[in-house]
Amino acid sequence: MLAASLSVAPPILGPKAAAGKFMDHVQKRKNNFKVFASEFPAFIPKEIENIKEPLARKLASRIERLPVNLSLSKTCIMSSCVKPKTQVDTNPVVLLHGFDSSCLEWRYTLPLLEETGFETWAVDVLGWGFSDLEKLPSCSVDSKRDHLYQLWSSYIKRPMILVGPSLGAAVAIDFAVNYPEVVDKLILIDASVYAEGTGDLANLPKLMAYAGVNQKTLIIWGENDQIIDNRLAVRLHSELPNAIIRQIPDCGHIPHVEKPNAVSKLITEFVRANSKIGTPRLTVS
Repeated sequence: MLAASLSVAPPILGPKAAAGKFMDHVQKRKNNFKVFASEFPAFIPKEIENIKEPLARKLASRIERLPVNLSLSKTCIMSSCVKPKTQVDTNPVVLLHGFDSSCLEWRYTLPLLEETGFETWAVDVLGWGFSDLEKLPSCSVDSKRDHLYQLWSSYIKRPMILVGPSLGAAVAIDFAVNYPEVVDKLILIDASVYAEGTGDLANLPKLMAYAGVNQKTLIIWGENDQIIDNRLAVRLHSELPNAIIRQIPDCGHIPHVEKPNAVSKLITEFVRANSKIGTPRLTVS
């Protein structure tokens, strides 16, 4: 198609003007083609072009695949994530996502966290997102945990602030229990850890109760969550010994999409301040 478009005869002008006009046309089409071809990584499905939202397109253009060797299945998977723009001395913030979603969930909040100065990762949970799913191993709880640990040990390598929204909170809790030395602080957003129908992940509250989550934990909840009952936020707070809870008004199940400024502010305050752990108040932001 590009070759055909370049073969169109230029308008009838003087020889020099015609040549100049034609070369301008050629260069313009080449430049346009380069932008289109390089805007998104080759592994991103072509349907991404249907997305018009600038922040979503911008974050999608940053998605990379990193080789991650899984110890349980003895396989290597090309795992998708958004890497930090810069490295800083403080512990990195690592963002997971919800059920059957991707790191694009963080298209609004991740840039705000980066503006604040955090070294921020957005990681696709094993089995979802833009990783190479053709070579996908088992996606059990154990495999998801192993995948996150191997990615951390290969690339992040420092204690992290782990953020899990919705079902990603169950993944985060399981990881924090099994690798406490890896997780400095835990942030759970409208956590889906008591819901039925989530397979092995539905058993994680039992694991949490027996083993305990000892990290300082921030629980963020949307006041108008129509998916997870707000009473479960109170229950979760009561079962975590070192947790604080904050509620965002006029907000549903995905605060990091609906109220990114409020979420970014809460995360920043929690990470940077010595939180008064155990204070059970709901803060309006």
